Amino acid sequence: MKTSDITLRVHLDANQVPERIEWNAEDGGGEGVSKAVLLSLWDEQERNTLRIDLWTKEMTVEEMKAFFHQNILTMADTFERATGEGKMAAQMRDFAAYFAEHMLGVKGEGA
Repeated sequence: MKTSDITLRVHLDANQVPERIEWNAEDGGGEGVSKAVLLSLWDEQERNTLRIDLWTKEMTVEEMKAFFHQNILTMADTFERATGEGKMAAQMRDFAAYFAEHMLGVKGEGA
């Protein structure tokens, strides 16, 4: 069986606030530095989602709004691929458009 590692390295300040987030995906995913990460893991035994939500102190509120908007769109795409639920995915995209309009001042789906 083949394995592949995805690594996150979080540099913290004296108050345990992330200053830098580095990532690496060894199997062709690349590497880089990011201002934020949202990681969700499914706990099969507890039937619950485990989360790690981190962002650096340099991430602006406007960047965070755009980050969330793009995550909502990505979740809609993933949800549709995983479940075949096109109608619900479309509703999620409608919410993303609403979010963009009210949080980003953007009409439609663009951010």
